[in-house]
Amino acid sequence: MTSKFPRTNLPRPSRRELLAASGLALLGGGLPRIGTAARAADAAPSQLTVAVIGDGRTGIWASLRAGVGGRNLEAKLGTRIVWQPGFTASLPVMEAVKAGAVDFTFATATAVANAVPARVPIVPLAAYPLPMSEVDFLVQAGSSIRSAADLKGRTIAHQNGTTGTYSLIKYLETAGLRLTDVTAVSLSGADAYTAFAQGSIDGWIHWQPATGLALAKLGTKARLLPAVKTYDYAFYVARAEVAERYPQTFAKFVKIIRETQAYVFAHPAESVKLWASQGGFPPDGAEQAVYEQLIKDARLSESGAVDLKPVDEAAAVSTQNLADSFQALGVLPNKIDVRGFLLSSKFDAAKQAVAAELGV
Repeated sequence: MTSKFPRTNLPRPSRRELLAASGLALLGGGLPRIGTAARAADAAPSQLTVAVIGDGRTGIWASLRAGVGGRNLEAKLGTRIVWQPGFTASLPVMEAVKAGAVDFTFATATAVANAVPARVPIVPLAAYPLPMSEVDFLVQAGSSIRSAADLKGRTIAHQNGTTGTYSLIKYLETAGLRLTDVTAVSLSGADAYTAFAQGSIDGWIHWQPATGLALAKLGTKARLLPAVKTYDYAFYVARAEVAERYPQTFAKFVKIIRETQAYVFAHPAESVKLWASQGGFPPDGAEQAVYEQLIKDARLSESGAVDLKPVDEAAAVSTQNLADSFQALGVLPNKIDVRGFLLSSKFDAAKQAVAAELGV
C-alpha cells in the first residue's frame, strides 16, 4: 500500500502487459494441491512475478532488490524475480492476481476483504498489524475543522476501499457519524494531493509516505487532525496455483522480507541513501529526510513486517470486523466470511511452512 506522493503516479499496467511481464500465460493447469504428492520441498518455480505498489524505488522492495545485508533474493529462493511496479494500492493488485499476472504481493486487509467475495485465488501466508500512526488526516490550516465532529457535510478525499477508507469510517464513528454524513470522494493519492493543494476539498485521509511528503511540501498551509488511527492488518499473499505447488519458496520469501525490514530499521540513513541512489527521490533533500524520519518512527506500511507471523485469530477477527463495517456501509455489497477464509485448513501447509521458517 505504500506509494510516493506528491509525485505523479505511474500508469497502471494493462492486463496484457502484466501477463507478458509474468510469463504465466504459458503455464498449464493441473497443478497439485498442498498436502498432495507434490513437488520436493526444495523445488522452486522458474520465476515469480511480484507486485510493487508505486515505482519500487523506495521501501522494502527497493532494499530487497539491492540485496542489503548480503541477501541475494534470487539466489536464496532459487528462482528469477520479475518485479511489476506501477500499482496505486494493494486493492488493484488483486485484479492482477486473478488474471494470473502476479504471484506474490503485499496486501492490506481491505484488499483481502474485497478479494474473498471476488474469488481471487490467494493463499494468505503471513500478517502483521499496520502501524497505528500510519494514516494521517490533512485539513487546510485555516479550516474550522478541529475534530471528527466537524466533518459532517464536508468533502473528504480518500481512496475507496483502502486502509484510508477504513480509518475514515472509524474516525467518523468516534463522533457518532457515518460515511454517509460526509461527501466522500474517491481519489488516488496524487489526485487527492492536487485537489487538496488547490483547496477544492476540505480534507484528505491517506497513508504514509504520501501525507508526510505532502506536509513537507505544503508547510504551514496544512495541519493534521488529532487522534486519527490505523486499525487494519497487512498481509503477504501468493497466487494459489503457485503457492500450492511451492509453499517452501514463499515461506523463505516471507522470512527474507522480515529480515530485510529489520535491516532497514537498523540502518535508516543508509536505507534512504540507497533509495535516493535508485532514483526514489533527489539525494539529501526534503523527501529523503521525510523517509528517514518515517523509518525511525515506524510509520511506513512495511514497518510492522518485523513482526510478521502466520495468519492467526487476531488478524482474522480484525479483518472480519473491517469487512462487516464495509458491508454495513455498502462498500461491500454482501456479508462475507473473511475470518473463515483466512483460518481455513486448506492453507495449513503454507502456514506451517511459514511458521517453521520464522521460528514461531
